[in-house]
Amino acid sequence: MGTLQLLQLNVEQTMSLLERCSNIGELKQIHGQLLKKGTIRHKLTVSRLLTTYASMEFSNLTYARMVFDRISSPNTVMWNTMIRAYSNSNDPEEALLLYHQMLHHSIPHNAYTFPFLLKACSALSALAETHQIHVQIIKRGFGSEVYATNSLLRVYAISGSIKSAHVLFDLLPSRDIVSWNTMIDGYIKCGNVEMAYKIFQAMPEKNVISWTSMIVGFVRTGMHKEALCLLQQMLVAGIKPDKITLSCSLSACAGLGALEQGKWIHTYIGKNKIKIDPVLGCALIDMYVKCGEMKKALLVFSKLEKKCVYTWTAIIGGFAVHGKGSEALDWFTQMQKAGIKPTSFTFTAVLTACSHTGLVEEGKSLFESMSTFYNMKPVMEHYGCMVDLLGRAGFLKEAKEFVESMPIKPNAAIWGSLLNACHLHKHLELGKEIGKFLIELDPEHDGRYIHLASIHAAAGEWDEASQVRSHIKNKGLLNLPGCSTITLNGVAHEFFAGAEPHPHVREMYDMSNLIASR
Repeated sequence: MGTLQLLQLNVEQTMSLLERCSNIGELKQIHGQLLKKGTIRHKLTVSRLLTTYASMEFSNLTYARMVFDRISSPNTVMWNTMIRAYSNSNDPEEALLLYHQMLHHSIPHNAYTFPFLLKACSALSALAETHQIHVQIIKRGFGSEVYATNSLLRVYAISGSIKSAHVLFDLLPSRDIVSWNTMIDGYIKCGNVEMAYKIFQAMPEKNVISWTSMIVGFVRTGMHKEALCLLQQMLVAGIKPDKITLSCSLSACAGLGALEQGKWIHTYIGKNKIKIDPVLGCALIDMYVKCGEMKKALLVFSKLEKKCVYTWTAIIGGFAVHGKGSEALDWFTQMQKAGIKPTSFTFTAVLTACSHTGLVEEGKSLFESMSTFYNMKPVMEHYGCMVDLLGRAGFLKEAKEFVESMPIKPNAAIWGSLLNACHLHKHLELGKEIGKFLIELDPEHDGRYIHLASIHAAAGEWDEASQVRSHIKNKGLLNLPGCSTITLNGVAHEFFAGAEPHPHVREMYDMSNLIASR
């Protein structure tokens, strides 16, 4: 057998070994054999070795970089391998530094060079570097390459440069479904759901990601009715919703109190044999809790194969919403016995339960245990729960002292909670003092003026109350109307204070009068 044939045999054997390699120890042994036999110089072998070291499974970038630095003339694939590995690591900046060396050595680029670089830019929010890479994409003739341009589009869209993203989108010679979905996601992330929906409607073809992104956008902005309408259209279009779609749709049901739609989605999950994972389980529990069906929420919990901390927290939060503090505390204890460690959200839920049911001492004890027993630093939400707990129970002096002694600066919500307590317990002088301070702290929030006006009204100071309310109009602040929602025969009906009457308002009044006459 000739030398060339022997070398080829060694290369084939090495490639086979690298494919079957299952741990870093075996990989180092193969590396050692390559060095011993001299086949490390073969480009195909060393490229495969480098890829294996840099892969997510092994993720040994130190060794990968050592191998890379010892290659006399690494090719484009090898440079891409290292850039990709760094972009997926905790040190994405190294990908950009390595690319600078790649430019210095005049290494040719291919279609896979830029997406990895742009992923690093996205992780670093490096907009200036993104612009530079954009120039390189055009300069090197990849301006029409969909993979590269979609990656560039995504960085602009999610980094807040949505206008740049839209300009690029309009200039693309060809757009695939990823391009359209990226723009929808970008506009949703920057809060412009209206523009996202316009792009969604203009799409020539939609997939499950398109529909789900739009439903997520509606739910995030409180447009729950629109989210459920879109789910219905999605089903009519023959697109099967995935777990994310269903979870978000259940959140919309929870927001509307639309129990019938929530039950329908639950039935759909069962009929289509969709496995209820912790995320979907949490969404179902939350929906039933907010629709007043605590028993059904508990039934969902009991059937979950895996009960993670979030599902336990959802149940504890459910008892809090329903004013059952003792039950919430019992479940908190059961959770710990099951070996589940509470999170920050769990403490928010259990402290809320204590607040809503007047369990002051229990709440104080839990708050104290966060730092002493669980080694957890309380955040603003936990301090807010404690202020609410003390305020609702009438311990206003203690609540005020608690706020003033906080190790972090209290926000407007904390002071607002104390102001509500002042109103509730008729501590009007303290309420007026806090109300004025709140307006200075949060002058663009119409609710602060309404709260202070209510305090003045409760004290019989009608002129002062009117004067405070006039500031809302003078400042042009948006006073959102109250809204109530009911579900009838699977249809959600919304009623806004001061809005046009409901089409069936006459029948409603007739029924109300009939009930009153009985």
